[in-house]
Amino acid sequence: MSETGSHPSHSHRPVEADEEKSGTPPQAHPRHGHRSEGKSGHDQREHHGQRGKPVRPWYRRPLLAGGLFLVLLILVVGGTLLALHARAFESTDDASIDVIPQRASAQLPGRVLRVAVADNQEVAEGAVLVELDPADYVARAEQARAAGAQAQAQAGQARAQRAIFDAQREQAQASLAIAETNADTAAKDLARFDALRRDNAGAVSQQQWDNAVAAQKSSAAQVEAARKAVAAAEAQLGSADSLLDAAKAAQAGADAQLRQAELNLSYMQVRARVAGRVASLHVAPGDYVQPGGALMAIVPREVYVTANFKETQLRRMRRGQPVRVTVDAYPDFELAGRIDSFQPGTGQTFSSLPAENATGNWVKVVQRVPVKITLDHVPDDPDRRLGPGMSAEVRVSVR
Repeated sequence: MSETGSHPSHSHRPVEADEEKSGTPPQAHPRHGHRSEGKSGHDQREHHGQRGKPVRPWYRRPLLAGGLFLVLLILVVGGTLLALHARAFESTDDASIDVIPQRASAQLPGRVLRVAVADNQEVAEGAVLVELDPADYVARAEQARAAGAQAQAQAGQARAQRAIFDAQREQAQASLAIAETNADTAAKDLARFDALRRDNAGAVSQQQWDNAVAAQKSSAAQVEAARKAVAAAEAQLGSADSLLDAAKAAQAGADAQLRQAELNLSYMQVRARVAGRVASLHVAPGDYVQPGGALMAIVPREVYVTANFKETQLRRMRRGQPVRVTVDAYPDFELAGRIDSFQPGTGQTFSSLPAENATGNWVKVVQRVPVKITLDHVPDDPDRRLGPGMSAEVRVSVR
């Protein structure tokens, strides 16, 4: 008891030595409290590892420093490549599918008999869409046919009269030839009698002389009458030619009326001028339609894309550059296309209310220019049809 009480320090030394050998920190004496333990423990954890080894800084560890450098290098190279890649493209989500639909309308007024198509139906070029009541135009066609037949009959009659007048002219010309021959004979006889009378007064009797003079005058009169008959025949022939021309003109007019009537009959069937699908159908049997009134729209399959790029994006864009198009309705497939043309002006310029920058306060705003993009191939999928107004995203390769 006296050794223990007089030498208290010697009783704990073996324990501390054992703790140092084992690598465990010594236990704090209750009289020292936690202050000394916290300070010494913190210093040990900072400068020693689990087994009491000193901890080196991160920049002195080659694997950790190399890893950090490699990550930094990857980020720099990746960012540079991403920036270069982004500079090679111009993109916008202000784009939509566009097309010029055919507005089917009647060319003549009429009552609708039948509507041959339904909404969203596929139609071929030339297919009948609507049939109108043709009764009025059938009557007009029959009237034109009757007028044509009458004109044809008049033309035949004029041809017959011309043939008669032509024969009469030939007969008059023959009579004129005979009269001229007789007149020439009578004139020669009178001249011969006159010569005989001058040589010998008694050679020709007075009666013979009188007969010769009468024959010469009569033949001359016949010649004059024959000439007038020929002139009258030629005049009648000219009149017949005029009647024939009038009949031909009447027949041509009747034929034109008949063709117009048949054309009007063909207009009683409103047909599709392009192949596509029916949209915006608003006509029913019994409606009375007017020319030019839209009955429905036919949307063609060959659509294109209108992309509204900012004017600052057009610097490196050119016609013919390849384009990738993604439609919002079908995001799982991409469409390939090319730049077709640029609108000669911003979209605001051609709007119904263009901006007036010369009046009021003006704030500069980046404008957008519509760019037409044609598609290399339009998918022929009945479940994935592209229609005007569908939103799209486009990316143009400007390399």
